[in-house]
Amino acid sequence: MSSHSAEDVRPAALHDRAIGDIIAEANKLTADQVERILAHQKSHGLRFGEAAVSLGLAKGEDVLWALSQQFHYPYAAGTGPAPSDELVLAAKPFSDQAEAFRVLRSQINMKLYSADAPRRAVAVISPDKRDGKTFFAANLAIAFSQLGGRTLLVDADMRSPRQHEIFGLDNSSGLSGILSGRSETNVIRPVRDLPSLFVMPVGTLPPNPTELVERPAFALLMRELVTKFDHVIVDTPAAVHGADYAVIAARCGAALALARKGVTRVAALQGLVGALGNTPTELAGVVMNEH
Repeated sequence: MSSHSAEDVRPAALHDRAIGDIIAEANKLTADQVERILAHQKSHGLRFGEAAVSLGLAKGEDVLWALSQQFHYPYAAGTGPAPSDELVLAAKPFSDQAEAFRVLRSQINMKLYSADAPRRAVAVISPDKRDGKTFFAANLAIAFSQLGGRTLLVDADMRSPRQHEIFGLDNSSGLSGILSGRSETNVIRPVRDLPSLFVMPVGTLPPNPTELVERPAFALLMRELVTKFDHVIVDTPAAVHGADYAVIAARCGAALALARKGVTRVAALQGLVGALGNTPTELAGVVMNEH
């Protein structure tokens, strides 16, 4: 699967295909059906996509997908297996929830990715299980990938990993194999329909996750990954499991703390953030998750 840098998307190429052509091709419309749509479009003063939906020859999601193709904005639009409901930026990229992730992406960009800033990965951390780290890290990674730069999502939750499940990826090998010194190949998986996004799953669950992330190999790996990808987002175990999250955040260089509305206690969040004070980790912010 190919990937593209931001420089590959030229402004002059944004409208290189008419939306009508994209809709017609995707829905296998006949010449007669296209003529019907054009006539309906003209007589009712509609856009091509609106006319096609009005005549029952296309669906609303078909039009959104065509727009995404026209503007080089990849997302999963039903051409293959349906994406997990948790991947809102892949399944519902124009929703209010998706827009909230784009706003957060912009804030992180401004805080962490200035021209003279060191290259860093971003660890997503939270006090407890079921705070939404997997959901949050996955969608944040998709948001960055939709900018066009190569983005890697690393599942470093070697306690209860789920990224491979929500993306539907093979988990036979991954991060744990690299850190334990086993010979691992093809541990980075491309994501279907999202050509700039890649995922490194956990692989086999190890009996010693804290020791693995404390090894020099993990720090070396993170330094290598941030040179090969434009953005690296890292999912972590909950703080309730121990020190894993703080070690991972320190190796990443930056962290985004997550609290769950109506669930996370202030003292737990303060302890989570306070633990980073003794590390070189830069706190990118604290986010309240309502999902």
